[in-house]
Amino acid sequence: MQILLYIPFMSIVHELLSLLELEKLEVNIYRGQNRDLGTGRVFGGQVFAQALVAARRTVDEAREAHSVHGYFLRPGDLKAPIVYFVDRPRDGGTFTSRRVTAIQHGEAIFHLSASFHVVEDGLDHQVPMPDVPDPDSLRPDLEQIREQAERLPAAVRNVLTQDRPLDIRSSRLHLASNPGVQAPERFVWFRVIERLPDDPITHQAILAYASDYGFLPTALLPHNVAYGDPRLFVASLDHTLWMHRPFRADEWLLYVMDSPSAAGARGFVRGQVFRRDGTLVASVAQEGLLRLKAPLGAAGA
Repeated sequence: MQILLYIPFMSIVHELLSLLELEKLEVNIYRGQNRDLGTGRVFGGQVFAQALVAARRTVDEAREAHSVHGYFLRPGDLKAPIVYFVDRPRDGGTFTSRRVTAIQHGEAIFHLSASFHVVEDGLDHQVPMPDVPDPDSLRPDLEQIREQAERLPAAVRNVLTQDRPLDIRSSRLHLASNPGVQAPERFVWFRVIERLPDDPITHQAILAYASDYGFLPTALLPHNVAYGDPRLFVASLDHTLWMHRPFRADEWLLYVMDSPSAAGARGFVRGQVFRRDGTLVASVAQEGLLRLKAPLGAAGA
């Protein structure tokens, strides 16, 4: 006899999927909820992903996003839902463009522009995937982080040790309290820990969400400044995602990140996302605020 157990809580993956199930309020108007990651602010990747979903909801044809640009204007309020207003600048023969404004308390907190394209054949080339350890040879980052939780800055300990919908694995953690001077590059494998629905927008939205996770701290690596340093204020300013080829977010993806520049209290980071078979599926870029409240070498460094 088979016994079915009632589970009175939602899995961490279903919590993520529920964030993407926007409520339709009116034509071109949607409302999304928030998930607290422990930072006191709405996670930028969440707003980016929800705005992409809102834009896609207004595209009737079989077209998927290929180019998505977002600007972070104000910190989001975790206690208030976010309302997304979608503008429809163009519905062309092969391309569709959308603009989305995210609103809280009567003010814009985020702007997004997205372009959707029909499937077309054409010229095809890509750069090779770097030679890095296979994900099966690496331990989940979360296991390693929890083992050294007492060494993490108190401000980010709860954020970094909580359950995640993503299994993230890297050969070099970037969370040490005294990280030293390192090359500004990271190689991270990730995938959603449960099977996802097949619709492409779910996988694109989750990539949009994941692409902002731990991305900007790559620019800290050459400076012996740890993520969570009390002197440091970090905030995303803009974020761009280009999607080149199909992928699934519940299968291993390699996120290759590097930071070619930091200047003027801003850091610039780039990323490439590969399937496990070496196929390049997406490119990412972001500029963010890296503001030190005290100079390097001051107390607490």
